[in-house]
Amino acid sequence: MKLIPTYLIIPTVVALFFCISCKTDQEKGYIKIDELRNLYSQNDARKWPDPQLDASIKRSQFEDIGVLPKVKYPETNPYSPAKKALGKSLFFDPRLSQSGQIACASCHNPELGWTDNLTRSFGHLRKTGKRNAMTIMNSGYAHELFWDGRASSLEDQAQFPIPDNVEMNSNLDIAVNNIAAIDGYAPLFKKAFGDKQVTLERIQKAIATFERSIVSPKSKFDRFISGKKDAFTDQEVLGLHLFRTKAQCINCHNTPYFSDNKYHNDGQALFGTKDEDFGRYYVTGNPEDLGKFRTPTLREVSRTGPWMHHGHFPSLLDVVEFYNLGNPAPIQKKYLGKGRDSLIPTTSPLLKKLELTREEIDAVIAFLETLETRTQRVNLNLIPKDNNTE
Repeated sequence: MKLIPTYLIIPTVVALFFCISCKTDQEKGYIKIDELRNLYSQNDARKWPDPQLDASIKRSQFEDIGVLPKVKYPETNPYSPAKKALGKSLFFDPRLSQSGQIACASCHNPELGWTDNLTRSFGHLRKTGKRNAMTIMNSGYAHELFWDGRASSLEDQAQFPIPDNVEMNSNLDIAVNNIAAIDGYAPLFKKAFGDKQVTLERIQKAIATFERSIVSPKSKFDRFISGKKDAFTDQEVLGLHLFRTKAQCINCHNTPYFSDNKYHNDGQALFGTKDEDFGRYYVTGNPEDLGKFRTPTLREVSRTGPWMHHGHFPSLLDVVEFYNLGNPAPIQKKYLGKGRDSLIPTTSPLLKKLELTREEIDAVIAFLETLETRTQRVNLNLIPKDNNTE
């Protein structure tokens, strides 16, 4: 038997060990932070590490996160500065409501991320709604509006709050007449539409035009991926990478809008509780839509809490921890039977335990905070005064 000298064995074993170690790291997706920083600090997602997508998502239909493009205005309602100015006045005008005290801006405050930071918004006679107010910031990129998508456009959305008895509690015709009776609006309508006529359609188009103009300025994230390498800390770089890989946020929060504009059941229908909400199902009547809600944008997310459609999550840590656990949605058996078994929502198969460490959770949250931009303030001197007001 021929013996192999130890001076040959030891280098071979060491080399084999390092080879296996390197392969394992690569398989686990380990990349040095400096390398990640170089890869991500360029506005070409094709050069980024591959996103970790669920098998149900078609790569041909997937659009990665990135810098927001210019918002598109529909051909039926093109942009004009005059129409935006009119829409701004109407957005902040409480005279669209029955009480004369509730405006669109009551739930969508520009200094609070264009929401109200309340669990549930209050409206007419301090009544509270069933859902948390979504921010209207960047809503021009949404395909449908509201948590359940019942509005097909911003023009369509603008009419919903007026007759809602929990919100403005007014009649659409009365609201139009109230605006038409204010002399100061006549020149604004003429400038925006060519004549002084006040109609519901024109009110809707003006408000929608204003809302489409509310777009986030460049965020820290936008600056980083546009080439400013030192804009991100190491923790934020790691958070971005985790967002697109292990944390699997990218499955639903993709595109530069950070939303796939689709509907998912994330286990928060709260079946059998006083806060039970079947979401999209109320609009379509399709059992497959039970418990599904529209994916909200994550731009400005650190400013738009509390979170989820019901506003029950007071911190981003609560949100990320919940997803990390795989979104458990226990069904209380005492609420079954009596025809309700068919209403049990099925949680999205996209959701599963993520096994994120606390360090990784903190990194994801740090990245989400880079999507925040400066607080906006709005000059309200364009709202026409009542005719009898000096």
